Amino acid sequence: MTRLTRREMLAATAACAVASPALATRAPSLGALAKAKGMRFGSCVAWSTPGADAGSFANPNYAALLERECGILVPENEFKWQRLRPDPVKFDVTRFTDMLDYAGAKGMAMRGHTLLWHKAQYFPKWLTGYDFGPNPRGKAEAVLTDHIRTLCRLYGDRITSYDVVNETIDEQTGLQRETSLSKAFGDADAMVDLAFHTAREHAPGAQLVYNDYMSWEPGNEKHRAGVLRLLEGFRKRGVPVDALGVQSHIGVYGGNPGAAAARQEAEWRRFLDAVVAMDYKLLITEFDVNDKDLPADPKVRDAAVAAYADAYLAIMFAYPQLRDVLVWGMCDKYGWLNGFSPRADGTVKRATPYDAQFRPKPLREVFARRFAAAAARPV
Repeated sequence: MTRLTRREMLAATAACAVASPALATRAPSLGALAKAKGMRFGSCVAWSTPGADAGSFANPNYAALLERECGILVPENEFKWQRLRPDPVKFDVTRFTDMLDYAGAKGMAMRGHTLLWHKAQYFPKWLTGYDFGPNPRGKAEAVLTDHIRTLCRLYGDRITSYDVVNETIDEQTGLQRETSLSKAFGDADAMVDLAFHTAREHAPGAQLVYNDYMSWEPGNEKHRAGVLRLLEGFRKRGVPVDALGVQSHIGVYGGNPGAAAARQEAEWRRFLDAVVAMDYKLLITEFDVNDKDLPADPKVRDAAVAAYADAYLAIMFAYPQLRDVLVWGMCDKYGWLNGFSPRADGTVKRATPYDAQFRPKPLREVFARRFAAAAARPV
């Protein structure tokens, strides 16, 4: 992998850039390119009131992007506990059902994200302070089973793939996180095992995924090792886990993107090789590229993002176990990174395939070229 100079990055921008949204409309969609190889391309989507300025299917401009480019969607937030469960008894699925109905009407599949986000800061308040009573394990099993059983029965085969458990591995220790739920179980392995067994029982035709953000960048070694231990444990215990969801929130954090990618490639391949050797499929579930430390010049940023993404996707697409590829948003204007990890200069992050004016960027062309060059996936 070669080192990119500023001039080379600018040249890459010129070569990759699409002249207008109209041109992107006439070109084969990313969904079509993916489908031709037995793959699927998609994005997260939010819920909003009709016409709201949001990354929502109710926003006509954003909906047009989804309908042109995507074959599969995933709810950004509306399938998570804190949105579905106002209290221990009730389920409020109205917003998610709206999203699912929209996807079905437009011929798009839907992923379920997530049946258990095992991170205490994202629990609903009632779960954090829940009284599990004199038999905490039994009550915890009932709470978790009821949640997963209810959703799987409601949506049956309308959801093709579930992130059954999300982010249970602590990135600092490589061990499972401790929460009110895991404390009640007294055994985190038993908790995650129950989640997958329950999902398999009530959604027998769906793909069951463990999803996490163990990145390819340096500093994530403990996280990756912890995920591998978790996956090994699933296989030893006969837990029905089909795939690893690789979130793929990657980022160019200074220096040269090509050189950084080259340094990370060997270690990342070792990780992926270990995953597929255990007979797990792969998904890219939440792709974006953080450009926080790049120069303000959008052309330079776009070229660096495209080069870095291309190096990463070249590795990922080389694995025939990868079929579904989803970005965490189609348009920079609505990208979650703008609030989560803002740039010091206050400019909008250029992390997604389309800019804030809904114009395609070099990143979109990276996806197009990678799908076009990908080997056809086995049936």
